[in-house]
Amino acid sequence: MAVIKVSEKKNLLDPNSVTFDERKEELEKFDEQEQKKRDRDKHSVFSRWTQFNLEHTQKLMWLTLNFPKAHAILYFLVDQMDNYNAVMCSYKVLEEVLEVGQATIARNIKVLKERGFIAVLKSGTSNVYTINDTVFWKSWGNNVKYSKFPANVVLSLTEQEQKLQDKVRLDSEKMKVVSLKEDAQNQVK
Repeated sequence: MAVIKVSEKKNLLDPNSVTFDERKEELEKFDEQEQKKRDRDKHSVFSRWTQFNLEHTQKLMWLTLNFPKAHAILYFLVDQMDNYNAVMCSYKVLEEVLEVGQATIARNIKVLKERGFIAVLKSGTSNVYTINDTVFWKSWGNNVKYSKFPANVVLSLTEQEQKLQDKVRLDSEKMKVVSLKEDAQNQVK
């Protein structure tokens, strides 16, 4: 890798020499290209798609039949994961979304870990869940080899201090509310 030498004046004999203005222009072009890529990715019709490897169909059918709560947890994590297959949330979030107790969550997370669907990393009292990128991924197919953080973080309002709970309004446009209960009721109607 060549070392770029930035100085007031360009050394014409050194191909790696650039002026401050030239380097600034290079960096601005790079930033502009990066911003265009982020905008393109953000507005892509595939931004809400998750890819799935059909080689794992049998394993997922087994999971569905034998551990339906684990299957629901996996789908919740897949839905919430970022483009690097990671999401951070507490057991409390999973308990509230799936309307089950901590023991059920713990038992089914263990099944998902043992079967290789997820890995669990700790961050304080919350878990960072990384979903096996040979099964599901949201990014381009050639990007599955990366596991980059930060992860999407899913918080529960009930875990927050009462003072904060009183201030937060759930109808805020900035807040994404996850409710499987309402979705299920709407589908039944």
